[in-house]
Amino acid sequence: MAVQLDHTIVPARDEEETARFLAEVLGLPALVRSEPFLVVRLANDVALDVMRVDGPVPTGHYAFLVGEEEFDAVLGRVRERGLTYWADPFHRRPGRVNAWSGGRGAYFEDPSGHNLEIMTRASGDSR
Repeated sequence: MAVQLDHTIVPARDEEETARFLAEVLGLPALVRSEPFLVVRLANDVALDVMRVDGPVPTGHYAFLVGEEEFDAVLGRVRERGLTYWADPFHRRPGRVNAWSGGRGAYFEDPSGHNLEIMTRASGDSR
């Protein structure tokens, strides 16, 4: 079997809020409880295991490769929620979308402060 990513743990102040946010904004299926996690499953079968942590949440970066239609839908849901989004990971270009690798990309934060990225072309894709 080839090496594949199966899951990663996403720490959260409130696992219910963060998992629901991820599923709703990204347009993903309903959550599954698998103690001590709330599992958000992506289309490529990788799972985001959201887990509540006490104290400060170590924030991370989670990048999601999406199609053009999904990009528009996700960014639409981000805008509907009144969330700020940026064209860059350092949050210096608010309200803008980037055109890196010949695609589109944007960054926004989840309720726990994780830096989420949606992109229509994989990083470094030069096709």
